Amino acid sequence: MRNSFAEAVGELADSHSELVLLAGDIGNRLFDTYKERHPERFYNCGVAEASMTGIASGLAATGLRPVTYTIAPFNTIRCLEQIRLDICYPNLPVIIVGTGSGLSYASLGATHQSMEDIGFLRLLPNMNVICPADSVEVKLALKDAFRLSIPTYIRLGKKGEPLVHTTEPDFQIGKGITMQEGTDVAFLSIGTMLPVALECAERLEEQKISAKVVSLHTVKPLDTELLQDLFTHYSVIAVLEEHGIAGGAGSAILEWGNQNRMDLNTLYCFGGPDRFLTACGNQNEARQEIGLTTENITAKILQVISKK
Repeated sequence: MRNSFAEAVGELADSHSELVLLAGDIGNRLFDTYKERHPERFYNCGVAEASMTGIASGLAATGLRPVTYTIAPFNTIRCLEQIRLDICYPNLPVIIVGTGSGLSYASLGATHQSMEDIGFLRLLPNMNVICPADSVEVKLALKDAFRLSIPTYIRLGKKGEPLVHTTEPDFQIGKGITMQEGTDVAFLSIGTMLPVALECAERLEEQKISAKVVSLHTVKPLDTELLQDLFTHYSVIAVLEEHGIAGGAGSAILEWGNQNRMDLNTLYCFGGPDRFLTACGNQNEARQEIGLTTENITAKILQVISKK
């Protein structure tokens, strides 16, 4: 996904002279092509994310279009106050890109895991929160965020994520993408959980259960039209996210559902527990540890259906 972002930000910079890229001392080779073409519009801000955020807000205030990039927890939680006051409060068009989100850096421990970033960022007024599912959605998300010209957080995986889209979908921030139709269960997949959601749907199909799968790439603003339809027509709606259950996309949907008097008994949220993951292991092992696997999710959905 990060390679896709590097390619996309370079293409945008080719056609938009106001775009400026700021990095937090990572991606030095990743952005070689960008720096060759636009050396005057790249800043390595070092391991100083709060300063990078402040610099980005200053550039945005002068009419430029800054994009900041570094590891997700460092580009969000570490500089949350600067994002809140320097970007969101004056409503400046800064795009914050966090790479290695969720458990992508699971083997490096809790310092590099970002299981709370959606919650922190979606609470900020004026901030959009986007979680692309694959490299195709990364490029489309960056393009649409640039078009909107408002504070936006784009949450990326790291590298090697499966390519789900074989062609470019109709991508619009705030509108989910239906990957397949179904009548019995609806899966709302957040970011890189989409392959798991599709695998779950395939397993359910073997049990003669029809599942709709949606890439809900935008956590804020939510696709309320889609949610209204799902709560009207489905008795089981499952949210899958590589994020803590508290504060994530599932929480956002629960809040919306409560305000709009939906039957929240139909909603089931799959995410991380309210604890830090301290054991060592890769992303797949970490997902196994907290139950974010095809086998566990499918089993729980089947259990739910059997009781209805």
